[in-house]
This record gives sequence, C-alpha cells and structure tokens, in this order.
Amino acid sequence: MHILLPPSEKKATEGDGPPLDLASLSFPELNPTRKRVLAALAKACRRADAAEVLGLPPGQADEAVARNKAVRKAPTLPAARLYTGVLYDNLDLPDLDAEAAARQIIVFSGLWGALRLTDRVPPYRLAMGVSLPPAGGLGASWRPAMRKALRLGDDLVVDMRSGPYASAWKAPGPAVSVRVFRERLVDGVAKRTVVSHMAKATRGRIAHDLIKAGASPRTPEELVKAVAGLGHTVELNGADLDVVLHD
Repeated sequence: MHILLPPSEKKATEGDGPPLDLASLSFPELNPTRKRVLAALAKACRRADAAEVLGLPPGQADEAVARNKAVRKAPTLPAARLYTGVLYDNLDLPDLDAEAAARQIIVFSGLWGALRLTDRVPPYRLAMGVSLPPAGGLGASWRPAMRKALRLGDDLVVDMRSGPYASAWKAPGPAVSVRVFRERLVDGVAKRTVVSHMAKATRGRIAHDLIKAGASPRTPEELVKAVAGLGHTVELNGADLDVVLHD
C-alpha cells in the first residue's frame, strides 16, 4: 500500500542540515524537471510581481519569496519535519514506525514533484496550482516525468491528494481516492456535504491509523474493511473511499 499526500501550506520555518542535494532525493528520474522548476522559480522570484505570479497573500509574500530565493543554499530538513499543517498534525508521524511511514507515504510537491519523508529539502512556498513562466502550469509540467518515475507496481494506492496535486500523476494500477463528507439529519432525512478543513484532519488520522495498525490492503475492498475496522465509517463508491463524519 502507498499513501499519497499533498504538502501543507504551513511548513517549518528553517532547516538544520546541509544545503539541497538533488542527487540525494528519492525518484531521481524527476531531477531534470526539478532543475527546470527551480530555475523557473528563481526567475519568477526576481520579478516585481512575484507575489502575484506565485499566488501569495500580501502578508506572507515577502517572507515566502525570500525563502524561495534562498532555496538552493538554505539548510534542509526531512520532509517528515517540514510539513506541519492540519493533515500532518493528525498524521502524527512521531507516533508511527519511521521506516514503515517512509516506505508507504509519498508527498507530492509543486517544487520537488514527489518526496519520501526522509528526503531533505529546505522550506519553500510553491503550490502545484501555480503557473510558472515559461513552463506553464506545474501539474502539466510534472506529468511526463511522474509517469516515468513513479512505478509502484500492483500495490494499492490510497490517494489523499487535493485536486491540483492529483492532476500531476494518476496511478496506473489499483487506486482509491479518499473523500470526506459530513452527514446530518435534515427534517428526518440524512444529508451529506463535502467538508474541507475536517477533510484534512480526517485523511491524516486515517493514514496514521492504517500505518499504525500495520494494514496492508491490496484491493479497495480490503481497504474498506481495514479502515472500518479502525473505527471509521466508510463506503466504497466506484474508485472513491467515502468517509462519513456524523454530528
């Protein structure tokens, strides 16, 4: 089983290790594209409208651009400590077996393409939905290299990525996308709505619980049994694993 995660917008502010070494990163087939995206990012950060190009809010733009400018020389840290948002808070990596988590989790990134948790990179800010001149949309830029680099065989893929990151690579083998709904009774009728903030927390908890339990489902049906057995309410709808939250 492989669990695909998005990065988090919220990140650690500084690293404590050596500068970036692309040759040390997982999925070396991505390195030519990594170099092109790094060059395009450096060029974008020299523009007067860098914040607009990168989709950065005014209060965070100066700091984010400064980090991006320093990305080649800044101290690095493992991806396991870099990402600190809601999903990663609930993933609770310190509570998991580090080798199992590193083996099963792949983090997608607008700047690095895909990472293992042990890969060391510096803090940065580049969302997959950004269009970087002259390369264009990052999802499309990463797609050809991803197809060559990510060979996961017949292992089940549990996809917890958001839309822009999911667009960069589609699993050729068995895969299930995790969706999260909240169910409420309205006039005696059960109504479901898509949730956003709680979706991140729920995906993080499910990823944590699967790895903690040592689960190794090989089919979507086995995944449903595993997740339900861990106390979650789930349904399999085609290629989607729907998680239902109740008030």
